[in-house]
Amino acid sequence: MPAPDLSAVTAALTSQRIETPSWAYGNSGTRFKVFAQPGVPRTPEEKLDDAARVHEHTGVAPVVALHIPWDRVPDYAALAAHARDVGVRVGTINANVFQDDDYKLGSVTHPEPAVRRKALDHLLECVDIMDATGSRDLKLWFADGTNYPGQDDLRSRQDRLAEALSAVYARLGPEQRMLLEYKLFEPAFYATDVPDWGTAYAHCLKLGPRARVVVDTGHHAPGTNIEFIVATLLREGRLGGFDFNSRFYADDDLMAGAADPFQLFRLMYEVVRGGGFGPQTAFMLDQCHNIEPKIPAIIRSVMNVQEATAKALLVDPAALAAAQTSGDVLGANAVLMDAYNTDVRPLLATVREGLGIDPDPMAAYARSGWAERITAERADGQQAGWGA
Repeated sequence: MPAPDLSAVTAALTSQRIETPSWAYGNSGTRFKVFAQPGVPRTPEEKLDDAARVHEHTGVAPVVALHIPWDRVPDYAALAAHARDVGVRVGTINANVFQDDDYKLGSVTHPEPAVRRKALDHLLECVDIMDATGSRDLKLWFADGTNYPGQDDLRSRQDRLAEALSAVYARLGPEQRMLLEYKLFEPAFYATDVPDWGTAYAHCLKLGPRARVVVDTGHHAPGTNIEFIVATLLREGRLGGFDFNSRFYADDDLMAGAADPFQLFRLMYEVVRGGGFGPQTAFMLDQCHNIEPKIPAIIRSVMNVQEATAKALLVDPAALAAAQTSGDVLGANAVLMDAYNTDVRPLLATVREGLGIDPDPMAAYARSGWAERITAERADGQQAGWGA
């Protein structure tokens, strides 16, 4: 097997960009209890400050996703300027139409027109925020669904959803995109209005080329071949991005790669194979750190994605194609396994040294004193968390 072109692999890893979520820096976690931690940000600006530390120590996390209203401020242009001042930029704007009492029976699919109008107004507000911050992507997730058979008409709810998505899509600027997320369940018990990639894809297909699907790695039925979904969406030009996280059972709040690092490698291989490795795909973390320290957990998650990417880039495409063409089942599998079993930590250390940062991000952060500083400086005030 020929040696991989390490210069090309190094260049690709150097160019990688991973988006971190503002809410992961606040107090957030399971649906049952959120455990507060010292030094948690109190404002969106302080979330950006923490995100800047992640980028400082990893070199590949310069983008921060915001969640509205959790990150609502009077002046979004000023918030974007603060991001630039600390070395990051505002990325995806995430809407929230699931935490208001009015949305008990749904948001954009609610039976009452007034509630649907309220939800749509919020989505349009998020596009305004995109304009102010220079954000490219609007990410939509809907908790809408029903708990009982007969509670509402399933087809009518899809019609209402399509109407709202069409209105938002029409409001987007020429360089802006809509990313539609799906979840198998949560929180609806009987029928979820956007339960799978096929539903999301069907809606995006009717909207236009700037409507794309988000793959949340933690929200599929057990045994689902998520890399097949990724390959298909890439083939159709409709993969918008990822919400990277990990799960052992049903929820998805663990660090990316924690439960199944081999799956993360397989996903990244399909991204590389399908031409999705680049700015056209939003590689975002979507996870909440409840018992582990937040900034180190995010740094570790970024590193896990980097390692999976490095291994995916080391797959020998010629050797794999030859084995596949000849029907060499074990040989083809061995090509993938050889790449997966490669220790890429020395390679990534070299990449980081080329970026002018410490080859060990976790150790560098521990030595930085940032944790001690924010614990002292943020002792007063209201910590940010879900709903704040």
